[in-house]
Amino acid sequence: MRIADAQNLDLVEIVANATPPVCRVIDYQKFLYQQKRREKEQKAKSAKTTLKEIRFGPQTDDHDYNFKLKHAQEFLKEGNKVKAYVFFRGRSIMFKEQGELLLLRFANDLEDYAKVDQMPKLEGKRMFLFLSPKKQ
Repeated sequence: MRIADAQNLDLVEIVANATPPVCRVIDYQKFLYQQKRREKEQKAKSAKTTLKEIRFGPQTDDHDYNFKLKHAQEFLKEGNKVKAYVFFRGRSIMFKEQGELLLLRFANDLEDYAKVDQMPKLEGKRMFLFLSPKKQ
């Protein structure tokens, strides 16, 4: 305590259970500031995943399908999750099977890039499929 007072610093107990207890003479406010800054840097370096959406109709043509497939591949390469869904409008809800087949085909075509988080599931007028990128 005398050493800390002489240097106008704080005496901080590091390990209380040790014999004798481990203490350190430091500027506590500076220590807290550096700790917050370190946590902020780690948070900035951590990978941020975003959810990208791709929308299909129940009778999507091959050209449109391939176009959206390429976009999904790019999203997955960037490390983003993909939410593909088929939107049923009006009487097109009768083509639920076509929508499910389309999403299963989509998942099958992307099996090199992604793994399926959730199989196609109908909620209201939309049928969803969730994909997340495979680790390289």
